[in-house]
Amino acid sequence: MAWFYRRMTQNPGFYNLQGTSHRHLSDHLSELVENTLADLADKKCITVEDDMDTTAINLGMICSFYYISYLTVETFSLSLKERTKLKGLLEIVASAAEFENIPVRHHEDILLRRIYERLPVKLDAVDYNSPHFKTFLLLQAHFTRMNLPADLAIDQKIVLARVSNLLSACVDVMSSNSFLNALGAMDLSQMCVQAVWDSDSALRQIPYFEQDVISRCRAAGVETVYDIMELEDEQRNDLLKFDDKQMARVARFVNAYPNMEVEYELEDAQDPVAGEPITMAVRLVRDVDEDDDGDQIADSARYPGRKLVNWWLVVGDATSRALYGIKKVTVKSSLKTKLSFTLPQGSHRLKLYLICDSYVGADQDFDLDTLTVAAAEDSDSDESDEDDAMEE
Repeated sequence: MAWFYRRMTQNPGFYNLQGTSHRHLSDHLSELVENTLADLADKKCITVEDDMDTTAINLGMICSFYYISYLTVETFSLSLKERTKLKGLLEIVASAAEFENIPVRHHEDILLRRIYERLPVKLDAVDYNSPHFKTFLLLQAHFTRMNLPADLAIDQKIVLARVSNLLSACVDVMSSNSFLNALGAMDLSQMCVQAVWDSDSALRQIPYFEQDVISRCRAAGVETVYDIMELEDEQRNDLLKFDDKQMARVARFVNAYPNMEVEYELEDAQDPVAGEPITMAVRLVRDVDEDDDGDQIADSARYPGRKLVNWWLVVGDATSRALYGIKKVTVKSSLKTKLSFTLPQGSHRLKLYLICDSYVGADQDFDLDTLTVAAAEDSDSDESDEDDAMEE
């Protein structure tokens, strides 16, 4: 703020100031603060009481936690729906205010048009001069592992560096509305880290696993990274046909791939009542070397920078598409945590989902026992009954 104050005195015309006196500067700053607070309140990021007391509400806390624009979180809130799928998620994330400064260079539209023709997800309306449409293309090019010119490759790295927090914000916005399709935003996070499509084989994440190698693996009944782990050395060498250097790189990825053991137990789940909290105790144990007790960093040569591996614990009903509980955690060697949620009246066939934000194919889900939730007691009715009894 001190720097801003100094800038106003040095260049008042740029800020539409009529003078540089203390009164002029004070009035301008007061108006700026008032307009900003009004805008944040209009975007449902804060509440303002008595013209001075401000309180951050859900969307505002999401902005603050992930360091994203309030305009972005408003877009997410208005655009993300219960049935939003991959195409919609891609378009919505690409429309974030954080991508407004992605450069669109002179005559680059010709190159972008050629790239778009080779990508699977299309839009009804295209604008090759829009930084948001360009972001939409660069994300798809990343999943397709398309070789890009140097300038576009740099732009793509900028997009990928920003997209992780945006996807986490999408998950929070969707889960705030109890949308179970928040799982789709979690899948998109995996795609961004590992540079794969959701329809690709999980084996494509492994270095040097091109289509011919994946085809040989499928023919041999090897479908997952865990299947690669279980092969005998001789079987693995015959199947993959890699040299020693390539095999060492494959071993490094496979050994880093998360292998999680999950234990869970519902507490206070006897005769549950609508609106009353139910607690689930969860224990996660990651298969690691004895001397490895640090944070896990994702192994992905195509993702810029270091990516800490996170996990979402989700309780939801796949039939009603409702999400009831969610928690994001990191796991070193083991973790004990609790997840609290409430349920409406009725019968519920719930699932516990464990979703990784950095690897494809490491997710797990578990069917929970059917819970029959009773209606909450009507306190007004109870008080009326007590009054009637007293009168008698």
